[in-house]
Amino acid sequence: MADTSRPLSPHLQIYKWQVQMLTSILHRATGIVLAIGSLIVLWGLLALAGGSEAFAQFASCVGSPLGMVVMFGWTWAFAYHLCNGIRHLVQDAGAGYAIAQFVRSSWLSIIGSFVITLLFWAFVLTSGGAA
Repeated sequence: MADTSRPLSPHLQIYKWQVQMLTSILHRATGIVLAIGSLIVLWGLLALAGGSEAFAQFASCVGSPLGMVVMFGWTWAFAYHLCNGIRHLVQDAGAGYAIAQFVRSSWLSIIGSFVITLLFWAFVLTSGGAA
């Protein structure tokens, strides 16, 4: 008879969290966020085509405090997905498979995404783009 007191397969409570796990989970999650967030971009394009009144309504929603948080998060998701996608392309070319390189590139994609997001929003907010 089989011992059923142990788990049938490993799960998140057994694995020790590593940056590689985090980047894999974040890549999937940001892909979902980007797909859902693209509906906001579509709404903006439709509002732009709908005239100044429709676009003013869109701009007031996106320019609200909650809208700014959503747009900041969507921008970070885009930057992270881009950085991690480039990391995957490099690995697909056959480079960066050593554990130290893998960990370094994982941290670089996380930190780089925050830097890109902060630089983007610094530019937007200082140039009056969010006004």
